[in-house]
Order: sequence, then structure tokens, then C-alpha cells
Amino acid sequence: MGDGEPRVPTAIAVTSADMALPPQDERTVPAVVLQDVEQRPLDQVLAELQTLVDHHGHVIVVCSQAVPPAVERRLRTVRSLLESDRIALFRPDLPPLGLSVLVRQLRQLASCDLSPGVLASAGRLLTHYIHSGALLGSVARLDRVPVGLKAHAKSWVPGSQFAVLAHPQPQLVRIGTDAALGGPDFGTWMLVARGQQPADWVTGTLAPSWNVLGMRETPLPADSAAWWGTGRVTEFCAFLPDLSVLYQLVTSVRQSTCHWCGIDVIGDRCVFCSAGPPAEELRHRGARRALPPATEQNGRTGVRDGTRGRQGGRHSGPYELEQAPAAPDVPRRNALPAGPGG
Repeated sequence: MGDGEPRVPTAIAVTSADMALPPQDERTVPAVVLQDVEQRPLDQVLAELQTLVDHHGHVIVVCSQAVPPAVERRLRTVRSLLESDRIALFRPDLPPLGLSVLVRQLRQLASCDLSPGVLASAGRLLTHYIHSGALLGSVARLDRVPVGLKAHAKSWVPGSQFAVLAHPQPQLVRIGTDAALGGPDFGTWMLVARGQQPADWVTGTLAPSWNVLGMRETPLPADSAAWWGTGRVTEFCAFLPDLSVLYQLVTSVRQSTCHWCGIDVIGDRCVFCSAGPPAEELRHRGARRALPPATEQNGRTGVRDGTRGRQGGRHSGPYELEQAPAAPDVPRRNALPAGPGG
């Protein structure tokens, strides 16, 4: 692409149409829907992915863990046959609605000046700020969240309702007068997908307790019943909707270059080639962790807190996915702007 040509955003592809939520703002790029990749002829899927790579340069394919194994096998086969390190396969452990929200956030960020590797790595980062759960009529077949014997027994009582948070920390409570779920400590919007389970508790109790800035509704994803183990389900998801906040989160993390494919990334693993840090860096980290709290760093004595240091307003240490940076300040009183689709 020449200097005078407009930039073509990295393609964000999904494996089902209900993962492509309406745009959050006017800059949100469309999602590419790869329909029935495991059922169509292989040469058709090959040609489709090759065309996307030729046009966009890089493709990030987001796939739900609820899809049949044949879908992932087909995608990995296509990537191998194309011998391309420009196709990233991303399967985060999120419920269907939360995954759709994450896809839309990546579509928002695709309009910015982020390199493909940083954009792909941002998916793992942003999952830490998504609070995704459901209101269930039964937890008898729920295997995504730990369920105790007492909850299993109560699940058979007619009229029982359970509130479940699957991400970021599993929680399960039976709906009652004092039922509550721990939520985000920063301002979010909430997206609700009504199913066969009434959503009154979500809209009337949970949303106010989480101090959400606004709320929208969307159809229930097709994979929700399979993911949650019951058709009596209403999903909800709290998320950061504002592009400037998402961009600030991603750009606050130190970038590095993948030692294998040479692409810029954030985090410990390249999403495109799956390469982790080189052995020398791992040994260096082990040596640093063995040092006492007061250490000599770059000729100066510093105190390590065991988490993240800051240097010039950026996270100076390698980004550990278990230690996500704090969310930027989000105003609670004035609602953030939302797109027509919520």
C-alpha cells in the first residue's frame, strides 16, 4: 500500500452472524462473517480467507468455544494450507454475548492507528474488563462455572432463578431478597439479551447495583443455550463502550516485537504465530523475580512491587495477562455516547 493510499483496517472475522453486533459508533468497522466454514467446500473457504488477507493484510478470526470442533479444525487447516502468519485464530473463554461485545470492541479499535499485532493482542487484554453472565432457570447442566451440590438441588425447585457471572471471576447466587453479584468498579454500559428467562432482576436490580451508565438490548445469541446448559436464559454483559477509553487501555501497555515473525505485539505471546518470549527473556525474568525487593535497575536503585512499574505514564514491564492495568477514569454521571445499535 502506497503512502498516498487510504489505510485498510485489519479484518475482524467471526464464525456466526449474531457475533456481529450493530456498530457502537460511526467509526466501528463491519465484521466479516465466515458462514458455515466446516460445511462448505474447502476451496471456497480457502479462497475467501485468501481474498481477505490480500485486501486487508491481516485477518483476526474470533471463534466461540461453543462452536463444534470441526469449525476450529477447518480454520486451522485453511491457515496451514495458506502458509500464512497473517491469520490469527482467537478463542477467548467468554460467554456468547460477552464474546460478541469483545468483537465489537476490536472492530472499534480497528479504525485506529494500531498495528495488526497490537490489535490482535488487545483482545486478550480487553477480556479483563468485560463482566459477562446470565440469569438462568436451571444450573443442572451448567459446566462453565463451578456449581455446588446445594445449588444443583435447588435447581430442581420450580420457579428457581440463578444469577451467574462467568467472567472475569465466576460467581453464582440464587435469586432472592439479598442476591447480589460483584461487578466492575468502573463505569460501564450494559447489554442485555432476553431469552426465555425474565430479565426483570437484571434490569431492575443488577444494573443499578453496578451503577451502569446506560443499557441496551439485543437478540439472544444462537449459542447461548448450549453454552449455559439451558434454554431458560437471559444474558447480560457490562463493558466499556467508549473508543477513547479502549484506545487508552491498549496504548498504555508496553509494546514489543515478536522474535519469530517480527510483528509488534503486547503481552507474552504473539496471536498470529503463537510464539512466546525467547528463552533468554524467560531466563532473565526468572533472575529478576529472584532478586530482593530493592534492586539495581538501569544504574538506579528502585523498589519493585511485584506487579507493574510505570515509566513515562506507560506500563514499563512485560504485560502479564493476569494483571490487567487499571481502567482509565470513566465518568459515571454523564452517560457515554452510544451508537444506534447499543
